[in-house]
Amino acid sequence: MGNKQVKLKRESSVFVRKPLLQIHLFMFVASILVSTSFIVGAAITEALDPALLTLIRFIIAAIIFGPIVHFRYGLQFSFNLLWRCALISGCMVSFFCAMFLSLRYTSALNTSAIFALVPSFSCFYAFFLLKERLLREQFIALFCGLFGVLWVIFDGDVERLLTMQWNYGDLIFLGGCVFMGLYAPLVKMLHRGESMAVMTFWVLVTGALWLLLYTGRDIVNVSWGEIPFFVWAGISYLAVFTTIITFFLTQYSVLFLGPTRVSAYSYLYPGLVLVLNFFIGNGLPAVNVIPGVLVILVAMFVLMGVEGNA
Repeated sequence: MGNKQVKLKRESSVFVRKPLLQIHLFMFVASILVSTSFIVGAAITEALDPALLTLIRFIIAAIIFGPIVHFRYGLQFSFNLLWRCALISGCMVSFFCAMFLSLRYTSALNTSAIFALVPSFSCFYAFFLLKERLLREQFIALFCGLFGVLWVIFDGDVERLLTMQWNYGDLIFLGGCVFMGLYAPLVKMLHRGESMAVMTFWVLVTGALWLLLYTGRDIVNVSWGEIPFFVWAGISYLAVFTTIITFFLTQYSVLFLGPTRVSAYSYLYPGLVLVLNFFIGNGLPAVNVIPGVLVILVAMFVLMGVEGNA
């Protein structure tokens, strides 16, 4: 046990010495990967119930990541660690189920724009849970981000914006983002010095357990052999790239950047989704949507430039 603690302390000291620029690079990579999840999710969500889809994603991720964590760190099981990870994964499960369900009724661009509200929710939670105070510039940035999100959702139509005509999918995903806003503050509040890889693994395991409790009875009713190959490929991609890798990078970065800055990277998603949609041949949205995306990006850079939260 003593050797394991020494190893973790040595690991922590290495983490602290990493340049801040490298931490921001980690989050940029995570942002690109998360942005692809909206597009991949939209392509496969009709083929499988959202809760079952999320369950398979978490199980595959845990099976792949478990041996790696065990080999490098040991799984470090304890009930204290389990309940902390269960709280974090509860937020993640709620978010992912809402995302897959919402993509049946709304677009990848809309969901990526709504996700830009997560920093506002995170700031609200961080104020109460972590006593994190916001500066004036941060309030302004969050307000600009909110305006940009609404502009994108309503396609730059001022009349629709003023009457707040949300579609069904947008409202579902908004509910998921309320839960997602808790993720970064909870990671910072509940981390007790264990490796982020270990915490990521147990978040995946407890997430799968939550989903088994919720939807386990439906597993026997699914015709697994009839699920198309592209759906399995999409789930595998989501499990490895937008679950294991992004979970690890996000949980690692929040310890150094703080919940507000980490959440601010979600402001990149609408712009990245626009670029990805263009490269896969979906074209670009109407020109009047672009100003909203630009406002969201400006809000992100303002949030990232304000010191004092890390």
